[in-house]
Amino acid sequence: MAGDTILTIIGNLTAEPELRFTATGTPVANFTVASTPRTFNRSTSEWEDGEALFMRCTIWRQAAENVAESLTRGARVVVQGRLQQRSFQTQEGEKRTVMELTVDEIGPSLRYATTEVTKNAKTAASKVNPDPATGATPAGDPWAAADERELVGAGAGGNDAPPF
Repeated sequence: MAGDTILTIIGNLTAEPELRFTATGTPVANFTVASTPRTFNRSTSEWEDGEALFMRCTIWRQAAENVAESLTRGARVVVQGRLQQRSFQTQEGEKRTVMELTVDEIGPSLRYATTEVTKNAKTAASKVNPDPATGATPAGDPWAAADERELVGAGAGGNDAPPF
C-alpha cells in the first residue's frame, strides 16, 4: 500500500514460530527476529556488538504454515514487511503501543547455511484454466501434469528443458 514503511531485517528467530488459526480458519504465525548490528573497532581491531533489535512479526495464510513447518529457533532469516504501530489497553487499564512487522516475504539466510527448497502442492485455483464443468485441465497441457512437489533452485537437479 502506498505510504507504508517497508522494512527488511536480517536476524535470528528467538523461538519457534507460533502457528494458530483465526475463528474463520485463516492461518497466522507469530515470531520474533533478533538483529544485532556489528561494527569493527579499529583501535582494538575487534568486532563489537551494538544494541539488539527485537522485532515481533506476523505472517498470514499459506506463508504462515510454511514458516511454522520450515523455520526453527535460531534460524537466520531475511524478513521483509510493512512496519505497523498498534495501540491497545492492558487488563490494568494502561495504554500501550507496539511496533510490529506484517511480513510479506521471509526466507532463510544463505550466508552461513544451505537449504533445499520444495514448492507447495498446487491448489485447484492455481491450475491452468480448468474446464468449469468437469474441473479438468486442457488436454495436451504439458505444465498441468507437472509434479506437484518438486525441488527448485540451484542444485535441484532434474531436467531443465521445457516439455515442448
